[in-house]
Amino acid sequence: MQQDNMSDQPNTEQATFGAGCFWCVEAIFEEVKGVKSVLAGYAGGEIEDPTYRQVSSGTTKHAEVTRIVFDPSVVTYEQLLEVFWHTHNPTTKNRQGADVGPQYRSVIFYHNEEQKQIAHKSMEKTDASDLWSDPIVTEIEPIKNYSKAENYHQNYYENNPNAGYCTVVIAPKLKKFRKEFSHLLKDK
Repeated sequence: MQQDNMSDQPNTEQATFGAGCFWCVEAIFEEVKGVKSVLAGYAGGEIEDPTYRQVSSGTTKHAEVTRIVFDPSVVTYEQLLEVFWHTHNPTTKNRQGADVGPQYRSVIFYHNEEQKQIAHKSMEKTDASDLWSDPIVTEIEPIKNYSKAENYHQNYYENNPNAGYCTVVIAPKLKKFRKEFSHLLKDK
């Protein structure tokens, strides 16, 4: 589902989320109806075009992210945010499970003022709900220094379903997501 010329798709919008390892986030959003493409990448750091090795050192200030191109007539930005809040723990700073460091932070990178406002409202609503008992620590920032991750990171779950991380971490997340969000799944 990877595509490099993501902004060339007519009648689409982009969303960029960091929610731990980008392999997990990518696998989930690839199954959402209305999503045209998902690309693993890096955003929010101080340098342009970092490598995985640089980002994984935790020193570039980048987060592992997924850039999602979606058709807003099929799935809204608000619905994508609802999936985001439910499929990772937004109450832990710089950590998702065993993945620790600023590169694994919970972050929404907005592409325009409308997304910024929607993200803040969505976070306030979710924080006020009983979804999480601890306060949400997700950062909401303008998109900065986004770059595509190396090719071997793209479609990782699809290409490596039997790899250890996929069977232990991603598959259970997908199972939970499919159950909670059956109304948003693409037709197979």
